[in-house]
Amino acid sequence: MDKGSPIQSLKGIGEKKSLLFNKLGIFTCEDLLHYYPRGYDRYEALSLFKEAVPGKRTAVEAVVKTAPKMLRLGSKTIVSFDVADRENFVVSVKFFNAPFMLKAVKAGDRRVFRGIFKFFKNRPVMDQPKLFKIDDYEKLTCTITPVYSLTKDLSNESIKKAVEGALRGVTIPEDYLTKEECRDFNLSVFSDAIKNIHFPTDDESQYYARRRLVFDEFAAFIRLNREGISNSAKLPNTHKMIPVADCVRLTESLPYKLTDAQKRVIDEIIGDLSGDYLMNRLVQGDVGSGKTIVSVMALLTCAANGMQGALMAPTEVLARQHFENIKALSGKYGLCLRPVLLTGKMGAKDRREALDMIGSGEANVVIGTHALIADTVEYKNLSLVVTDEQHRFGVKQRESLREKGFSPHILVMSATPIPRTLAMIVFGGLDISVIDELPKNRTPIANCVVNSSFREKAYRKILEEINKGHQVYVICPMVYENDESDTELKSVEEHTKDLREYFGDKIRIASLNGKMKPSEKTRIMEEFKEGKTDILVSTTVIEVGIDVPNATLMMVENAERFGLSQLHQLRGRVGRGDSPSFCIFMSDTDNKMTLKRLKVLNDTNDGFKIANEDMKLRGPGELNGVRQSGELNFGIGDIVNDADIMLLAAEKYDIIKNRIPLGSRNLIDIRTI
Repeated sequence: MDKGSPIQSLKGIGEKKSLLFNKLGIFTCEDLLHYYPRGYDRYEALSLFKEAVPGKRTAVEAVVKTAPKMLRLGSKTIVSFDVADRENFVVSVKFFNAPFMLKAVKAGDRRVFRGIFKFFKNRPVMDQPKLFKIDDYEKLTCTITPVYSLTKDLSNESIKKAVEGALRGVTIPEDYLTKEECRDFNLSVFSDAIKNIHFPTDDESQYYARRRLVFDEFAAFIRLNREGISNSAKLPNTHKMIPVADCVRLTESLPYKLTDAQKRVIDEIIGDLSGDYLMNRLVQGDVGSGKTIVSVMALLTCAANGMQGALMAPTEVLARQHFENIKALSGKYGLCLRPVLLTGKMGAKDRREALDMIGSGEANVVIGTHALIADTVEYKNLSLVVTDEQHRFGVKQRESLREKGFSPHILVMSATPIPRTLAMIVFGGLDISVIDELPKNRTPIANCVVNSSFREKAYRKILEEINKGHQVYVICPMVYENDESDTELKSVEEHTKDLREYFGDKIRIASLNGKMKPSEKTRIMEEFKEGKTDILVSTTVIEVGIDVPNATLMMVENAERFGLSQLHQLRGRVGRGDSPSFCIFMSDTDNKMTLKRLKVLNDTNDGFKIANEDMKLRGPGELNGVRQSGELNFGIGDIVNDADIMLLAAEKYDIIKNRIPLGSRNLIDIRTI
């Protein structure tokens, strides 16, 4: 059996189960071996309830004191009963939508209850713990188990067994690095890395396994990136534009003054548009630095020169937001911008009208999602493409536009604060501009890093803001609670239930995650923007989301599981109006380095300073998931948190470039960068 063998060749995987693996993108044994765990579960030693830290996972041997009872709430059920440890500390245990628990335990049963211990309305509770026989749990104590992202009807145990079978039966490819290079680069050999990423024996083996696999991913990315650059050297400017008075008039009419940084970047862009070569520029700007008006100036220059520009956003909601803002600006200040919106959600009639306006040139600014580069879209004279969040638009998309007969100027906007040395590697081939100054009227966000003992106080603050007529975000690292993984991460699904139970029906609560259908995500985000929702519980899908000036508070659960730069991006969703805004980072970690990193968020709102501090302070830390955040769709690496590995891969590139394999499944997404 080799790495290309189909997943069905593994024992225990028939046709039906293979289809479930296929849903996760796993078709071959190689796919399976590169389907890395999203986290790890370490079975802690047994303790007493009085020793448990609220909000943290604990395992307690306890006896069932009361017979299970079931309460029906519409279509939902809650099974509850009391348990007591050997010191007779009584805790209420609850299971949601699990009626089978009525027969699973009875009064007098002794089990190990493993779950999140917390206080709810001052009562000690444990929701949906996992139950073990005492002997079974003792065998698991202090072992490390991989936790995988799942799909319906496919358990964590099924993936774990399949990986074990693949590691036994598949010949691991020969390492492209020599043993001496692995030693010099401080990397694991590949065969050890692929085994230890799935089944680490301790924190150190997991750390070095991940470090090696991140290195491979980054090295392959750099190779693809540099080959792409060599194939797209500077092209002659076939869309020469002259500076226009329209930009000067708009600058003078705005109710605020542009910062010196904004003026400098606008000058650099206009210099490109009027220069000898096509623009290929990245504009980095921190949250709230005013990147939008900079992009408007570029589009205005294009339109005033009689050409077409396009603005591509990562989501339909953000595209509509840009469209409304540009349309309002054009009307208010009498600009020559004639914008049209094009998204996948549009009806057939509206879409036909939009396509006609684009084809005739009546619309000189086209705003939308990736629908802008669909085969059915024909432009009259597309000369400039502005993209919001660079990692969503890459070499393939530029090639598709060139195939339509256009070689437009490219301007990419990013709020990801990457240090310049790193940006030059990641965004090779792009000229880089940085808006390194915030407008004077920007109100700083008040931040605090707290543990679960402050939860009641945090909830009171949430209620206080809602009573003032404001709105709140609550961010969780997981979409669903997963009994198989038994992790201590907050999930959108379970946390939404908790908040509804705590606040009651008077507070309007909605949940949002990236696994929803695009139309459903759009509806939920638009309802929040319109003020129809008080609390939006979400994953990081809102990171590059809507502009809701009325949202004044954000609470981030399990803050230690996110990179600092991502947390900074998240909190940029609040503080966009005139009212004071707040961000609460909730974390029960006792890791000193992690707490030191989180403290950086308390001390500064400067995204570039945060990114640099994150690079300095980042260390092996706790045994967490293999990927905390990911600005560029990498399979395992993170360009900010793993900056040292990216720099190492770039430094050693010339030595190993001809040997770097490009076959990893994780490069599928990278090829679009």
